[in-house]
Amino acid sequence: MRSERRAGRRSLPVRQARLATTAVAAAVATATVLGACGGGGGTAEAGGATAPATVPELTDEPLTLSFIWFEWPPAQALEDFANAEYTKERPNVTVEVNTVPNANWHDAMFTQFAARQTDFDIAILDSQHIGEAVTNGNIVELTEFIEGNIETDAFDPYLLAAYGQYPQAETGKRDESASMYGLPLLGDTWTMIYRKDLIGDEPPQSWDEMIAVAEQCQADNPGVSGLAFHQANGSDAAAVTYNTVNGLYGGNLWDAASRQIDGVLNDEAGHRAMDVLVNEMKPLTAAGSGNWFIDEVNAAVAQGKACIAFNWIAASGGLLDPEQSTLGATREEILDTLGFATLPTQETDLVPLGGMGMHVSAYAAAEHQAEALNFMKWFLQEDTQKKWAAAGGVPSRTDALESPEFLEAGPFNQVYADSVSRMRDMWNVPEYARLVDIENTSVNAALNGAMDPREALDTIAVEQQQILDSSGSGGL
Repeated sequence: MRSERRAGRRSLPVRQARLATTAVAAAVATATVLGACGGGGGTAEAGGATAPATVPELTDEPLTLSFIWFEWPPAQALEDFANAEYTKERPNVTVEVNTVPNANWHDAMFTQFAARQTDFDIAILDSQHIGEAVTNGNIVELTEFIEGNIETDAFDPYLLAAYGQYPQAETGKRDESASMYGLPLLGDTWTMIYRKDLIGDEPPQSWDEMIAVAEQCQADNPGVSGLAFHQANGSDAAAVTYNTVNGLYGGNLWDAASRQIDGVLNDEAGHRAMDVLVNEMKPLTAAGSGNWFIDEVNAAVAQGKACIAFNWIAASGGLLDPEQSTLGATREEILDTLGFATLPTQETDLVPLGGMGMHVSAYAAAEHQAEALNFMKWFLQEDTQKKWAAAGGVPSRTDALESPEFLEAGPFNQVYADSVSRMRDMWNVPEYARLVDIENTSVNAALNGAMDPREALDTIAVEQQQILDSSGSGGL
């Protein structure tokens, strides 16, 4: 039965807006649910729901706790882990992690949010989605619940802020007086993947050195590209790549206090970063790589076609599977060939913050909201986080990050632990989806030769500034 259920929901369709009569019924149901969950509003303007200080009484009836995420290995890992471990505590509960293609992820959630009715109980949001969900009243405020049920001192403060706080904090910090709307599910950042047999055991230490090493490796190994990285015009692929290079060369995405992008993003450091990306890094990539994202980069590494690559740690586990790799017949043989390291530094040591948090849908039924709160409380306990780490997850509790269960589970896990203090996020504002679409489009165009890189960055800055100036909303 489990396999049949999964086969039937591998591609979750985006829910269309309901008929007016259904919308009225949903509104009545929502009002009832919000009352059961404490009612009121996490934000006065949005009228969002607020979770109670303790987990409400749970049902003993069969219940399916439903998540929504995008299609990648951690989604299946979460479902398998929850049904193996959470059901020991709650045998009447089945956990389902419904998935959509990454490019459809935002719209699949927010189309349902707009209809004020969701077929998921827990939305797994990118950190930058939080502002939009909060201002629209789509997710439940968890501030009081977290204070009474979560050991906040056990987490790096910035991870709590990045995956749950709104308005967002300055990079690396948390504002303990701010409201919380989510909790960490999966931490992540980029790892540098390199061919030890081609460039040696010691990874490059600076970005400039990395480019030089990749260029030499490509020249010495016909048919192998020097670099493989995300370039696609979809999700946040090309934008994250540019933002990473921007940060390493000393650039800034904006001035959050003044909400100024034009003149900040496209200053001297920003243009230098775009020049490095387009004119130094792009020539070292394979033909046809202009639309590559996670899977394509992994395929290039696994097939031995890249000297150095960059990918999200949580998506890198398959690289060690001999059935997916041409680099060795065993995990050990593959690890003799591949190395994993933190990103090289340059003017700074910044790395991209990845990962996602768990957020309770304001439109889920009361018993489902209660189960979601109970799941979060259970999931973030020390023993659960260590089991999640051993199962292939990337935990956010410091004790789990420093545990043998995590550090010995994969060769890239130490990379994540060493990268937490270096992380920088994007703009965490309700306008995020429009901002990232602008950036993806123009960065991808510059990488593919359709725009001059200087023109592309100036276009991004001007168009993003217009979005912020026209909206006038707050939040960092």
